[in-house]
Amino acid sequence: MLHAKYDAHMAHVGLIGFGRFGRAFASLLEGADVPYVAFDPFADVPSEIRCATLKELAQKSQKIMVGVPVPRILGTLSELATHLTPEHVLFDVGSVKLHPTEAMTKVLGARVPWVATHPLFGPVSLALAERPLRVVVCPNPLHPLAVEDIRNLYGSIGCEVVAQTAEAHDRVMAHTHALTFFVAKGMMDAGAGLEVPFAPPSFQAIARTIEAVRSDAGHLFVAIQNENPFAGEARRQLVDALTNINKMLEAPDASAEIPPPAIHIPDLGNRSPELKEAREHIDALDRDIVTLLRRRAELAERALRAKEQLGAPVLDAQREAELFARRRTWAEELGLEADGVEEVFRAVVRFSRRMQSKARQ
Repeated sequence: MLHAKYDAHMAHVGLIGFGRFGRAFASLLEGADVPYVAFDPFADVPSEIRCATLKELAQKSQKIMVGVPVPRILGTLSELATHLTPEHVLFDVGSVKLHPTEAMTKVLGARVPWVATHPLFGPVSLALAERPLRVVVCPNPLHPLAVEDIRNLYGSIGCEVVAQTAEAHDRVMAHTHALTFFVAKGMMDAGAGLEVPFAPPSFQAIARTIEAVRSDAGHLFVAIQNENPFAGEARRQLVDALTNINKMLEAPDASAEIPPPAIHIPDLGNRSPELKEAREHIDALDRDIVTLLRRRAELAERALRAKEQLGAPVLDAQREAELFARRRTWAEELGLEADGVEEVFRAVVRFSRRMQSKARQ
């Protein structure tokens, strides 16, 4: 744990809330050597970073993260406001954005800079070392410099920032985050997957979601569903759709000779510009990879002809061992999982062998 001795020349981060997310966020700050202090009367905060009051935290911090449940944000801001100056920058980390934005506008307004944000990760994501870590940061015409300041803070701790308005964020979250938790909660309450000695691969992703819901605090589930003004409509649409599907399955038309149409899975890329852009970049990169595979195949054919001229065997076990070892080293240097990279190159080598065999025919 970092020492939190105050230095007027350092921009400390103050954490209001040191529960599961607060501690997880603190671990990112520590990893980036960003000093911080914390205030939470309901949690066990280590003495070296503990602030006894909100006033003390405001005195020792320049950037302040409001990490309390969404229904408590307004009250927390009201209590904190008298200790704030225009030199502070506040940012919330709530899973919905319209209500926190309204609260910060009401209490802080133009006097104290503030930014609405939502880290799209949590303690479970960090424990599993999932990457990338993405954060939604909402534009704020009142405090554009504060937005840039918080973007830089997130960037310094290894996060990718996505710009999105509060309304657009909540609409997307209603049809993704809220529905995912809604479905997982329903499956959990129905006993899905409990004490099952095995499960098909199709259930694995859902099982992980159920575990995420099970491990999250109850207030998070309530906030996702009740504080998001668009979540109710999304739930009703889902329930209606499931009801119609259930009716279709319970009353099949036995006389129909034409099989029912395949289930259509809507393309999420049409509902997320960020996802669509990422997919386009992936497609372009994959095209480059295919082009490189063709070049590699041509070089493999040249190597085969050179071996034939030398009377050397096609297979060279020592060369292959050195090849895989070198690629594992490259992977480790880039922070990639070496076993996975080796598996990819073993597939590439098998592909090259097939191309060589065709060339010899």
